[in-house]
Amino acid sequence: MSGKSRRPVIVAVVAILLCGGISARLQALRDSMPLSTTDDETLYLTERATSRVVFTHRSLASDLYWIRAIQYFGGRSRIVREHQAEGFEPPASIAAPVSFDQLYPLLDVATTLDPRFNIAYRFGAIFLSARDPEGPGRPDLAVRLLEKGLQTAPEKWQYWHDIGFVYYWSARDYRKASEAFQRGADLPGAPWWLRSLAATMLVRGGDRVTSRLLWRQLYETANNDYARVAAQTKLLQLDAIDRMEQLQALVDRAAARAGGPVTSWRELEAMGVARGVPVDPANIPYTLLPTGRVALSEQSPLFPLPLEPDAGPRQ
Repeated sequence: MSGKSRRPVIVAVVAILLCGGISARLQALRDSMPLSTTDDETLYLTERATSRVVFTHRSLASDLYWIRAIQYFGGRSRIVREHQAEGFEPPASIAAPVSFDQLYPLLDVATTLDPRFNIAYRFGAIFLSARDPEGPGRPDLAVRLLEKGLQTAPEKWQYWHDIGFVYYWSARDYRKASEAFQRGADLPGAPWWLRSLAATMLVRGGDRVTSRLLWRQLYETANNDYARVAAQTKLLQLDAIDRMEQLQALVDRAAARAGGPVTSWRELEAMGVARGVPVDPANIPYTLLPTGRVALSEQSPLFPLPLEPDAGPRQ
């Protein structure tokens, strides 16, 4: 094997050894730190330790903390979904079964180590603003994280877009959402539709058409598969809600004609109102409850459906 052909192998071996050494050093530091009083699983580097230990490998350490943040959020969200599926309701005398209190510190460390960690800002903000109980329900921290990104990259119109998105979807503050979209639209290179969103917020606020527009823009501007899948899932959920409303109208008309609740799709088919069992966008049959209400199946990957912003008075 020539020296030239051996070079990639040598580089790979050195990289593996280097990563192993860094991981061991980070683990040693982690083991030496006192336990957190809120969550022993999510110990994070202090600012002093960050600058002392990983100053030469900040990007790698940032990746590690971003991965930890994803695991932390995903694991806790999964616990909540399992409890919901089992009908679990914690007694009022005890705390909620999961806590997301270390999510922001993990994201803060990741973005301190790498101040231009674009995905950590953008999707960290989505994690932080996810509504209780499946997330922290902290749009304020989501905005703080994105504003931190703007301190390093004030030219990023995407961060203003995401701030507007958080104000719209989570805080339901349409005026602040409009202001954020306008700030982004004023930056060089910003797309024309940001200015349109700014105007739409003040006129139409929280309707589903606006929600779909926002998720569609997020899908089309996503620069990684994770972001695209997350946006696509929300779009499919909105489609599912649209279809449920159409089906509910059919069921209600059939119930009025029958003089009582219609509780099965077979009954609707016998009445000539529907053909077969309707399925959601994930091809899972909708559920028709004994009360005559159409519901998304808990077996659907689109379950649970998001709570939509209301179209109440403008703020």
